[in-house]
Amino acid sequence: IKGAWEPAEKRAFEPWGEQLSFHATGEGFTWETQDRERDKEVAQAGWQVALKYLADEAYKLVLLDEVNIALRKAYLSVEQVLEGIARRPTNTHVVLTGRNAPDELIERADLVTEMTLIKHPLKHKHIRAQAGIEF
Repeated sequence: IKGAWEPAEKRAFEPWGEQLSFHATGEGFTWETQDRERDKEVAQAGWQVALKYLADEAYKLVLLDEVNIALRKAYLSVEQVLEGIARRPTNTHVVLTGRNAPDELIERADLVTEMTLIKHPLKHKHIRAQAGIEF
């Protein structure tokens, strides 16, 4: 995807080599842009990439990082995400991350976890977000 960015997480996965596929889509933090339509187009293009992974039975686990943010901002619809997940092979597990998962996803999920921030270095030590840790 034109303008695709490469997060620090990709470097963390390099030791797995061919055992793991990593595909970053998007252009970074959407709250830094002023073009909602562009953000939606980029998210939809990323969803098309996700659908290819979801449909490929070679992948036993597909992790869609921060997809719930794209849902909350209406860059993707809950219906299209549920439909894409429903098409996966039976032996493929799917992990969706991001805050505030829609009720429809929670109802359909086998496992739901909610993380609650207790303490963050930005708040108590004024340490800014660090590559490879927060992003």
